[in-house]
Amino acid sequence: MSILINKDTKVITQGITGKTGQFHTEKCQEYANGKNCFVAGVNPKKAGEKIFDIPIFASVKEAKAQTGATVSVIYVPPAGAADAIWEACEADLDLAICITEGIPVRDMLIVRNKMKAKEAGGGKKTLLLGPNCPGLITPEEIKIGIMPGHIHRKGRIGVVSRSGTLTYEAVAQLTEIGLGQSTAVGIGGDPINGLKHIDIMRAFNDDPDTDAVIMIGEIGGPDEAEAAVWCKANMKKPIVGFIAGVTAPAGKRMGHAGALISGGADTADAKLAIMEECGFTVTRNPSEMAKLLKGLLK
Repeated sequence: MSILINKDTKVITQGITGKTGQFHTEKCQEYANGKNCFVAGVNPKKAGEKIFDIPIFASVKEAKAQTGATVSVIYVPPAGAADAIWEACEADLDLAICITEGIPVRDMLIVRNKMKAKEAGGGKKTLLLGPNCPGLITPEEIKIGIMPGHIHRKGRIGVVSRSGTLTYEAVAQLTEIGLGQSTAVGIGGDPINGLKHIDIMRAFNDDPDTDAVIMIGEIGGPDEAEAAVWCKANMKKPIVGFIAGVTAPAGKRMGHAGALISGGADTADAKLAIMEECGFTVTRNPSEMAKLLKGLLK
C-alpha cells in the first residue's frame, strides 16, 4: 500500500506538448508501471494527435471520460497554470499535481477560493499538490513529477518535504542504508498551495505499510508547527524532522516564494523547538536524517 497514488493510478498530463511536459512525461512513462499509468494528455490545439503513444484530448473532462483517469499532472506555464488547476477541479479529478513554478499569488488565491466555494456547495473536492513542487512517487510502482526515479527503492518509510532537492537528499540517504520508501511527497514551497504537511502526515499515519516518516520543512509559515501539534496528539509512528534555513536572515526570501521569515514563530529554530516538544527526533544537520531514523526503528 502507499498514499495518494499506486501502480493502478491513471494520469492525465496537462501541458504534455511543451518542452518540460514532454521530457518529464517520457521519463515517468519509462519508470516502473508508467506506460500503463500515463493515459492522456491535454492540449485544445492538438486534440486527436498522439505523443509517446499517449492520446491528446481537447479538455481534462474529455480525457477523464475517455480514459477513466483520476489524477492530473500540470506542466502548463505560469500564466495559464492556475486555470489548468481549476480545469482539473471542474472535471472532478481526485488529485491535481502542479509542478509549475512562478504562478502569480493572486491567481492562486482566486483558484483556491473557487475550489473552496465548489466544496462548500457540495461539489467534489479535488486535492491539490503544489504548485511549485516536484510531485510524488511510490517507488517501483509510479512516479508523477520531476524527481529522479533511480534513487528510490520500495520500502516502508514515508518522506514529506517542502523542498524538492531535500526530498531527494532524504530518499538517497534512506536507499543508501537499505531503507526503502512507501511514498515520497514534495508539497512545494509557495505561500498558497494545496496539501500541507499535516495532510500528508495524516495519510502516512493511516497507511499500514508506512512504519516511520521523515518530515522536512523550511522557514516561513505555520504549517510545520501545525503538523507537529497534530502529530503529538495523533501520530503513532516515529518521525525525524529537519527545517532548512537555520541561518536565514529575517525578511529575506530564500529560494521558495514561501520561504520568508516574517515573525518569531516561523524561524527554523522556533519550528525545530516545537517539533522537538511534540516528540519528533530533530536534527540541524540534513546529512543525519536517514541515520537518525534507522536508530528509531531498532
